[in-house]
Amino acid sequence: MTRRNIKPRRAARRRAARTPQLEVVRSVDRRPRELATGLALSALSGSLWFLSCTPFDLSALSWVAMVPALFVIDRASTRLRACLLCWLVGAVGVGGGFYWMVELLRRFAGLSLPLAVLLYLVFCAYHGIIFLLFAWMVRTIRRRTSYPMVLLAPLTMATSELLVPMLFPFHLAIVQAWHPLVIQIADLAGPIGVTALLLVVNGAVYDLLTLRRKALASAVAATVILVAALLYGNFRMRHFDRLSAASPKLTIGVVQPNVAYNQKGLYHPEEASGQLAALQEQSRKLENSGAQVIVWTETAYPYSLPRDFRADFPESDPRRIRRGFTTPTVVGVLTESDAALYNSALLIDREGQQAGRYDKMVLLPFGERVPGEEYFPGLSNILPKGFGGFTAGKEPTVLPLRTADGSSWRLGAVICYEDIIPSLLRGLGALHPHLLLNLTNDSWYGARAEPWQHLALAVFGSVEQRTGMVRAVNSGISAFIDANGRVVHKTEAVDPYFDPRPAESTLATLPLLEGGRTVYAKVGDLFTYLCALGTTFLLGRAVLSSASPRP
Repeated sequence: MTRRNIKPRRAARRRAARTPQLEVVRSVDRRPRELATGLALSALSGSLWFLSCTPFDLSALSWVAMVPALFVIDRASTRLRACLLCWLVGAVGVGGGFYWMVELLRRFAGLSLPLAVLLYLVFCAYHGIIFLLFAWMVRTIRRRTSYPMVLLAPLTMATSELLVPMLFPFHLAIVQAWHPLVIQIADLAGPIGVTALLLVVNGAVYDLLTLRRKALASAVAATVILVAALLYGNFRMRHFDRLSAASPKLTIGVVQPNVAYNQKGLYHPEEASGQLAALQEQSRKLENSGAQVIVWTETAYPYSLPRDFRADFPESDPRRIRRGFTTPTVVGVLTESDAALYNSALLIDREGQQAGRYDKMVLLPFGERVPGEEYFPGLSNILPKGFGGFTAGKEPTVLPLRTADGSSWRLGAVICYEDIIPSLLRGLGALHPHLLLNLTNDSWYGARAEPWQHLALAVFGSVEQRTGMVRAVNSGISAFIDANGRVVHKTEAVDPYFDPRPAESTLATLPLLEGGRTVYAKVGDLFTYLCALGTTFLLGRAVLSSASPRP
């Protein structure tokens, strides 16, 4: 072999020996860039989600909000990195939507700003687990398979929303609350069904941007599903509009006290008589305007009542509920015995008798109950005064209303955030109420975001049960929602701590439709469980696949 042939071979070997080192250097150099890109895409995705939600209401963004996160999940160098970055998506999304929690914790728990911010961040971090679990499932399935995102995204997000318990029940579907045509499928699949529809479109957009051969199939599948959902929505809305037009009507009056929670007569007896007089004055106005039933808000009555209360007090008693009017009235009140305190709704009939009572079943964590107290009985003793102390009601109840013309109707009462808990509404729907009543107090949260978010979540309950809902809210937003989830009338939200206003009232007429007859009312979250079953099947198939896994 000549010297001329040896030299090129030696040079080639030297270059080959250097190549792995160069690749390692390049790989190391790429890591900060990959991380920065992942963080930016995650922050973008989370921001798109909370901007889609009320009070920002840029809901069109929700149809592509998950696309940056899907890029992160698919392109991150490891599954762990994909999960952590997608956890950030959830934390940013929840943080942007629930920013009002800081003021809530400062105002009512008396926490310092640093501690309130810390608990708020913990809350955001916890709810980010929904997105972390979503990322883990998607990345695990796609390690060994090539299923398109148009299939994986809706299945896995529906499963994630099912599996992760929430302190405040909410779903990504909230971003479509003001679009009745989109949310009609909630009477089949509940709010998670609407979440899945959003993820179908997001998955299809991602497939169009990344796939070649299957992109068209994904687009066609998503288009068919979306069009079918909208056609179904149009059919159901027209159907219930016809039913509503032919149904009996009920004129309901709502009294909105606009009283700050820490100024209630329950805690300041010197204010009680004035607050009760304001409620009675507004009720008289509603009666004169033709109200057939009047609704007072959660704990609006400024005194507590004994559990054996059966009839209104005599005229001479300052605690008399109805003074100057006789219209049947649903009263939000605390009822108590020697051993228990309940958050209740009472129906006082035309004769002044108690015709029915509902006791709140799902108590507010830390406000009305201390989580874990059933396992650690002394836990409430180490927390500040005002945490816990309430007893939960046992079962859903309808209040039997008899109007002046002799007609009888069933009013399904829920209190506070029970109107956004689908499982509780299904239990109430089994009693087939003609109308849902929600008595609540959102004055804790200010007037900017939470009252709108609560209303947005509540509209799904009307669609799920296909009956109207009346929301009587202490400082707004009081609202009347029809069986198609449309807000037909509402008041303003007021912050009584910074913008004190006198009591006000509002009036509207709603059709009476017997609720609880929908597919969702009967089968519950069957759709969501089928999604979880499908996700489990795909995870099992991915694990058992012989294909070489990704990191």
